[in-house]
Amino acid sequence: MIHRTITRFLAAAVVLALAAPAAAQTGLVKGKVVGPDGKPVADAAITIEFVEGMSRKLTTKSDKRGEFVQLGLQSGGYRVTATADKLGSGFADVRVRVGNTAEVTITLSPVPPGADPKMAALKVAFDEGVAASRAQDYDTAIAKFQAALAAQPTCHECYYNIGFAYLQKKDEKQAEENWKKGLEQKADHAETLNALATLYNTQKRFDEAAAIGARAAASAPGGNADAIYNQGIILWNGGKIAEAKVKFEEAVKADPNHADSRFQLGMALLNEGKIPEAVASFEEYMKMAPTGQFAAQAKAMLSQLKPPVR
Repeated sequence: MIHRTITRFLAAAVVLALAAPAAAQTGLVKGKVVGPDGKPVADAAITIEFVEGMSRKLTTKSDKRGEFVQLGLQSGGYRVTATADKLGSGFADVRVRVGNTAEVTITLSPVPPGADPKMAALKVAFDEGVAASRAQDYDTAIAKFQAALAAQPTCHECYYNIGFAYLQKKDEKQAEENWKKGLEQKADHAETLNALATLYNTQKRFDEAAAIGARAAASAPGGNADAIYNQGIILWNGGKIAEAKVKFEEAVKADPNHADSRFQLGMALLNEGKIPEAVASFEEYMKMAPTGQFAAQAKAMLSQLKPPVR
């Protein structure tokens, strides 16, 4: 009995002796992941990538204390990257040596590893501005988009969104001023051109609205249906019905599914006394936008214009 126990012990010792040299040929990385506030981050995705010669990538996760350990690494240089939702990512470069432990602490940041800090700041501020605008917190939205401009002064989208926020605050002067600044950065930005044309139209500055509307219509290859439609509305409001009709036809040609243009074309045809053509246009509108902004009017027109079914 004692002999067997000694034999088993000796066998185990031999196995350990054989295993020891293999373990001694590798090293390990021990690390900790913390957030921007310095607190541990659990369940962060960890990637450990060998950066010298052959490609080798290992993955793991941080535990509830934000810690992780990766064994079995050959000697050489590694990049350790940690990522967590909403907190961003971070990395550290380490050198592993046989039999030693390389220790790292990775602090997460919304700035992606290797990214231009200014561009990262622009993205963070812009995204926060969009979120504030959607929440109808327009003062915060303006402040965030202005912060984005501080990071990137040529951000035409920032000016567009600032203008939109001011318009919601009923400050048309500031809206116009910011849209003009945006066009200084990108003269053919369709959304800004359309917004400015619409503003001029509501202010009955029809000549200016038509000029800006023409620029908007030319801003997209093949024609921008929204911009062409806006041109038609501007002409219609200016009493130029025949010219407006041409624009609604052009908008339908640019986008056959542009429902509002179908409705306005029907109104122009009705104005010319072309009842069957107007009915067809209203019916097309109802197919495309049965709950659209002109649905009630289109239904009323059709009920009056179509002969009763017998």
